[in-house]
Amino acid sequence: MAQKIKWGVLGGGGDSLIGVLHRVAASMFDAYELLGAVFNPDIEKSMEYAKELGIKTDRIHPNFETMIMAELALPQQERIQVFSILTPNFLHFPMAKKLLESGFHVICEKPMTMSYAEALELQVIQKSTGAIFALTHTYTGYPMVRQMKSMIAQGELGDIQKIDAQYYQGWINPIIHDVNMRKTTWRLDPEKSGISCCMGDIGVHAYQMIEYVTGMEISSILADLNHLYNDNQMDIDGTVLLRFGAFSKGVLRVSQIATGEENNFSVAVYGTKCALKWEQENPNYLYLLEEGKPMQTLKPGHAYNSALSLDGTKLPPGHPEGIFDAMGNIYRGVAKAIRGLNYLEGEFPEMTDGVRGMNFIEKVIESHDKGNIWIKLINN
Repeated sequence: MAQKIKWGVLGGGGDSLIGVLHRVAASMFDAYELLGAVFNPDIEKSMEYAKELGIKTDRIHPNFETMIMAELALPQQERIQVFSILTPNFLHFPMAKKLLESGFHVICEKPMTMSYAEALELQVIQKSTGAIFALTHTYTGYPMVRQMKSMIAQGELGDIQKIDAQYYQGWINPIIHDVNMRKTTWRLDPEKSGISCCMGDIGVHAYQMIEYVTGMEISSILADLNHLYNDNQMDIDGTVLLRFGAFSKGVLRVSQIATGEENNFSVAVYGTKCALKWEQENPNYLYLLEEGKPMQTLKPGHAYNSALSLDGTKLPPGHPEGIFDAMGNIYRGVAKAIRGLNYLEGEFPEMTDGVRGMNFIEKVIESHDKGNIWIKLINN
């Protein structure tokens, strides 16, 4: 059995949902061993949480700078090899920058940075060091999303004519309508969240998913955002028109004030031959639509699926796979890369996804602020 990859975590302590998600994902294929962390800015809370998890406290540190220095002081064979960054957005860049410069591999939550300029800087550093960098756009780990990507790449849909992505949540409704409650979430604080709330949080997921499954790059966008209140700086709802070329267009619709919605993320791609639709709340079904034929439902684990889809399938047909499994597939792909093993294109989102995502967020805000005009995206 291969030696486990030495793993460290920044953030993700206490009752953090994202922390649990990453730990379960990392444990799924027995590829990682959690050795150290900065779970919380309060060292005592970090220590207490480490004890709850059954982790030795000798590699629990008060901040990430101290942790990096301590790891670099160890012999190479004993050092943590890869760190996951699970903190609020404003810490992603300084942490990733220092880790990459220090020779560590990085798994980072999205959005990758607070700005496009920071994303470009990280890209230069990562290229110079050769370190593995993965961005956890979790939904790309679903087997049927990977099947969708493979079918489109093989030309089964024909020429792509229309793309429709929707990501609707309602979680911010109890907060946004109370002026005092708005101050309780870092998502509505531009100092911690960046220039966007909704687009930076879930809009970038939809954007990355579109480019991931189609293999096409969005060339220009027109955005219309909603802040709901004059004293709220951050977008919480928006619609973005998309252009891929002269005759290939799409729409991206996202909201955090869609009352009653939970995590309603779906993507549909319409080609000249047929269409594919996928819904995150029913992730094991990929719907195939053809003119004049009954709709087909494709499911994971069957021999008709692609190698990329089957590689991310852990259970026999008929056994549901969920978001923990999707994140686990991303961690598995990163483990292959760190170990120098062959892995399939698309097994984990990379630096380019983060750079393009930050460019998208900034151009959406620019389009809205300039009166809902068309803005060209920068292709890296």
